[in-house]
Amino acid sequence: MRRSDMLSLVLVAAIWGASYLFIRVAAPEFGPLAMAGVRALLASLLMLPLLLWRGLGADLLQHWKGIALVGLTNVALPFVFFNYAALSISAGLSSILSSTTPLFAALIGALWLGETLSRLRMAGLAIGFAGVFLLVADKLHMQHGMLATLLAALACLGATLLYGFTGNFMRKHLSTAGPMTIAAGSQFFALAYLALPTAFTWPAQQPSLHAWGALLALAALCTTFAYVLFYGLIARLGASRAMSSLFMIPAFGVLWGTLFLNEQFTLKMALSCAVILFGCALTSGLLTLPPLQRPMQKPL
Repeated sequence: MRRSDMLSLVLVAAIWGASYLFIRVAAPEFGPLAMAGVRALLASLLMLPLLLWRGLGADLLQHWKGIALVGLTNVALPFVFFNYAALSISAGLSSILSSTTPLFAALIGALWLGETLSRLRMAGLAIGFAGVFLLVADKLHMQHGMLATLLAALACLGATLLYGFTGNFMRKHLSTAGPMTIAAGSQFFALAYLALPTAFTWPAQQPSLHAWGALLALAALCTTFAYVLFYGLIARLGASRAMSSLFMIPAFGVLWGTLFLNEQFTLKMALSCAVILFGCALTSGLLTLPPLQRPMQKPL
């Protein structure tokens, strides 16, 4: 792998890790629905011209039905869920919970598409979800607002469940659609879904410039620029190697939250994160364990 591609992998992870920081800053002022709608609007304004400039308008028209579903399950609803979670839990915790996407992708692939799960991958699923349980149980024990924390954690897991479904759906129904077409088109359809909820839930007090800056950075940097960079990596390295950047997101999410929001990162959070990522690595096949050697039998 070229050094430039390695740096791009780290950059994508750093940018997507920062998205939880920006969400944590902007969500309390915009509210979950309005923030999701404005983010989809800004991303559409940035990505659709790029789509048309690349001559992919016909590709969008050909696959619009599938992309419309992706706009709901991979953009609109996850945006709302993560925004809601940011009202109650830290950016670092949200980023750790977001790393469960490969677990749900493997589970849905087995249940829906009939993919075979080896014993190692099943062990990875069990280990990953055990890490999630340890993490959430620890946060419920430490915080007074247990119900709000639990609902926020479930919102994050709901978003990653939808990501896992969408990954399998795109592989089954959108394999011939261009990645840039899916990225830009899904933002447009997400905007269509969120337009009315955004109008009806617009905050009575106008968000501050600080919140607007965070939301603009979220749309321009974390949604538009990072997607273009990531799909370029897929084209050069292949999907499996490009996806390895996702495993670095929690580290950056925790780092940015600690540096800029003074969030606490405990040893239990670190251990839970390590358990989740270890389970994800086994489930996705990025990590394999050597087979057990049977003892040699002596000849009679």
